[in-house]
Amino acid sequence: QVQLVESGGGLVQPGGSLRLSCAASGNIFTIYAMGWYRQGPGKQRELVADISRGGTTNYANSVKGRFTISRDNVKNTVYLQMNSLKPEDTAVYYCNGDIKRSWMDGSHNYWGQGTQVTVSS
Repeated sequence: QVQLVESGGGLVQPGGSLRLSCAASGNIFTIYAMGWYRQGPGKQRELVADISRGGTTNYANSVKGRFTISRDNVKNTVYLQMNSLKPEDTAVYYCNGDIKRSWMDGSHNYWGQGTQVTVSS
């Protein structure tokens, strides 16, 4: 069994910052790409940022220059530092991981339960 658990969401004023964390635990052999997605009210889930095991990053245009994704491969944790937050960043943020549970298996996609981020004055 593999679990992804997010933390760090909350209410913040426009222009403020938050740092999200997502820790993977359970039967893990290797974690490949990890990423953050979000789903705003009445919107489809969209990619915010992802990061390869080697540290190559990719960002949605809407968050470039404001958000930074990073990971700690020892702790099996991915982070999302969010600065200069805007009301349109309000969404449930989900962690995603491409995880291999044993050397024999292929990798599978896992999701966290989501954490709410609300940007409002």
